[in-house]
Amino acid sequence: MPRRKQARRTDVKDMRSILRLTYEQGLSVRAVSERLKLSKTTVSTYVLRAREAGLTAWPLPPGYDDDAAIERLVFRRVGRPPQDLDEPDWAVMAQEIKRKGVTLLLLWQEYRAAHPNGYGYTWFCTRFMAFQRRTHVSFRNRHEAGAVMQTDYAGHTVPVVDPVTGVITQAQIFVAVLGASSFTFAMASASQKLPDWIDAQCRALSFIGGVPRAIVCDNLKAGVAKALWFEPTLNATFAAMAEHYDTTILPTRSRRPRDKGKVEGAVLIVERWILARLRNRQFFNLAELNAAIAVLLTDLNDRPMRHVGKSRRALFEDIERSALASLPAAPFEYAEWKTARVHPDYHVEVDKTFYSVPHRLIGRQVDVRLTHRVVEIFYDHARVASHMRTSQRRGHVTVSEHMPKAHQRYANMSPASLIDRANKTGPNTATLVERLMRDKPHPEQGYRSAMGVLSLARRYERERLEAACDRALTIGAVSYSSVNAILKAGFDKIPPATKPAKPTPAHGNIRGGSYYQ
Repeated sequence: MPRRKQARRTDVKDMRSILRLTYEQGLSVRAVSERLKLSKTTVSTYVLRAREAGLTAWPLPPGYDDDAAIERLVFRRVGRPPQDLDEPDWAVMAQEIKRKGVTLLLLWQEYRAAHPNGYGYTWFCTRFMAFQRRTHVSFRNRHEAGAVMQTDYAGHTVPVVDPVTGVITQAQIFVAVLGASSFTFAMASASQKLPDWIDAQCRALSFIGGVPRAIVCDNLKAGVAKALWFEPTLNATFAAMAEHYDTTILPTRSRRPRDKGKVEGAVLIVERWILARLRNRQFFNLAELNAAIAVLLTDLNDRPMRHVGKSRRALFEDIERSALASLPAAPFEYAEWKTARVHPDYHVEVDKTFYSVPHRLIGRQVDVRLTHRVVEIFYDHARVASHMRTSQRRGHVTVSEHMPKAHQRYANMSPASLIDRANKTGPNTATLVERLMRDKPHPEQGYRSAMGVLSLARRYERERLEAACDRALTIGAVSYSSVNAILKAGFDKIPPATKPAKPTPAHGNIRGGSYYQ
């Protein structure tokens, strides 16, 4: 077995070379390591030791020409610092490091500027991490101010009793917390379904008065369509909400509670500080329950945190409020997204009602956006139709411009409008047109025949058409073809042999145009 090559021992000459290449030529740790054939750990360690000793430039300042002086200063054994050094206020340091751009190196430099004989950088970092371990069970996710809001539902529920039926439903408790200040929000929802989930997210953002750069949430089925590890797919409504508030949704990995450790802790606090205090109270609606939660939530956020020495609200006002983006001018309007296929009659079915789209999209699949007021239809990411939402089931909402040209002729017709047009020719014509539509199972089926009768006025005089309709009514031949044949044969000029009673516009048996209004 070949002998393992022994690592080369570093000396003062190597230290000088490391400092020269680092400060004079500006090489990185990797480049210096490759140039001197030393490990990157060795190079970075001695650069750090030199920095702690005050050697941060090349050439070295006067007094460091002697190798023995450098060796005593840099290669000294790192021991435990004296106990009488000025101790930093670690709680303040923990608060400051959450500010944007603040690093441990910057905090150490400011500390050394105030206390020149204080801790070196290595001991400063070591003691800061020890403080973090004492005050935080899990300190790996150190959140920057304004960076993240974590959201989740509590495991506990609160019973709500219907005062009329006595039925008990379990209200779901939504919790949101800001990463840097632990400022907490909680509310009760009827369910964990999409409308309640979106409403709770929006209320949380309104409560904190700003928008963080990201929202970390659980892989709730209502909000995350596909809970993949690397590329989770959001529900379209949830994604639209994030776009409206200009933030990013970061679903956690499945079965990885530490990904949202901050809200896991907040849920536990809400359960103990709020829900436990409400356990003996009875609530009859969500509004009453949320009012009680709001009172205890104020106490929770105003109560000083033991290890920090400040309340969540004070910490939020100090470091986090200014780091949040502004809320949009208008709150997000909840909307559901569905897909539909355009029927052969150029309508799509949405909640048992039919809405028209341009006829060129027959057979195509479209996206439908539903709010409580509007139905918007999109094709290839472009809006092609917009309708006011109606509660009428099995009805049709149609825009004339969506119809083919052949259909647009009939778009604005109604039995009343056709009867009114016929009245301009005469009462007999109006009666015949009314009969054409009345005798059909559906008035629309008589539109074409009625229009045919009215079109005869372009070829014949009004008096002749009126007389032809009179003769058709007398002989019981109520159809377009009969009226047309009478006019062609000239029978309208021959008075009928008998005059049986027939309905007239003033007769009670005639419905008239007002019947169809």
